[in-house]
Amino acid sequence: MTNIDIAKSYIKAVQTGDQTTLGNLISPTVVWHQPGNNQFSGVKNGIAAFGTMFGAMMAVSGGTFAITQAHRYLANGDLVAIEIEFAGRRDGATLNQPGIDLLRIEAGKIVEVWLFSSDPAQEDAFWGN
Repeated sequence: MTNIDIAKSYIKAVQTGDQTTLGNLISPTVVWHQPGNNQFSGVKNGIAAFGTMFGAMMAVSGGTFAITQAHRYLANGDLVAIEIEFAGRRDGATLNQPGIDLLRIEAGKIVEVWLFSSDPAQEDAFWGN
């Protein structure tokens, strides 16, 4: 499996809520860099911290938060950049914007993730503090 294959499996698992596949793809010691200045921002260390954050994001958005599109997968060694679109709704607020997910993959596992938002202010306002 190439790193791009792993990245595609990751996106599909996120889109379908496949927790088993996510658990198999993401390293137990993953370092997750969540952007912005909101209640979910900051570095999360380990799959448990990632899972807690992701579960809370789904709760806050009433299950609407989603990666709606993945357009391109670009690899450079152990890094894969994914051009995505993501969206969600909550309490009359809408989140809908392009972004980049950057994955570092080692030995078939996602060991580090950086997320980039095209409109950080919109994302911060959506998630709140």
